[in-house]
Amino acid sequence: MRADDDADEIARNAGALMVSMGLFNRRLKQAYLEGDARIPEIMALARLEREGQSTPGALAALEQISPQSMGTTLRALESRKLVSRGPDALDGRRVVFSITKAGRQALLGRRRLRTEQVAQALTSSFTASERKQLMAATPLIERLAQAL
Repeated sequence: MRADDDADEIARNAGALMVSMGLFNRRLKQAYLEGDARIPEIMALARLEREGQSTPGALAALEQISPQSMGTTLRALESRKLVSRGPDALDGRRVVFSITKAGRQALLGRRRLRTEQVAQALTSSFTASERKQLMAATPLIERLAQAL
């Protein structure tokens, strides 16, 4: 096989992976769960869980949305007691938000339900051999994500 052929095949594989993983992520995000929070709310909760407290502006920048949109999202989460606000320890004039215990529980519950959805799809739509192939690919997909 020539180097050009190999590069073309790698490019086709990269494109196919991007399409299939993108479809998987979109379908998972679009699947409604009873009482589910909006996607921006889930993203803000997940970010606060992973990285700890943050200002609304920093969260907006990380999620690539406007500060006004993040403010709306945080107010909705705060009204449901999923996040709490407090003064910044380094600059008392600034406000920081933190995920609450209820917010963590809501996020973990959502993840559990999503995991159940995927498990049900794996059970109903894939053979045992296909499930093994998918599981064998997961460390490779994770490694690919780390390499980006």
